[in-house]
Amino acid sequence: MTIQPVDVLYTAVATAENGRDGRVASDDGKLDVTVNPPKELGGSGAGTNPEQLFAAGFSACFQSALGVVARQAKADISGSRVTAKVGIGKIASGGFGLTVELSVAIPSLDGATARELVEKAHQVCPYSNATRGNIEVLLTVV
Repeated sequence: MTIQPVDVLYTAVATAENGRDGRVASDDGKLDVTVNPPKELGGSGAGTNPEQLFAAGFSACFQSALGVVARQAKADISGSRVTAKVGIGKIASGGFGLTVELSVAIPSLDGATARELVEKAHQVCPYSNATRGNIEVLLTVV
């Protein structure tokens, strides 16, 4: 896969202290959270975790991409929702990997039209483009 150049319009900056059992904060102070491993991974589960942060970012970004393609198609997606489920687990070659399931609900559209818009959004969403070919991303229209 060829890496395409990006004309950067904005750069987010965040710093982690103590990895998965510490704190993450953005340079502008708008994000400042305690991170802890979830209980399922042997942690306290007291704070958020990188997978939740990734799920939040992916779902918000995908919802925006859906809005872009819907406007181009002159389709009404009012009341739509995008839920991201991010899984983490061991991979065969060692280390850990992620999986993502995006569940998209667009109650104002029929199933075929909703599916078409979801597929188009998956082609323009920056998170989709970053993960394509790297991790499993399952798209579900509900």
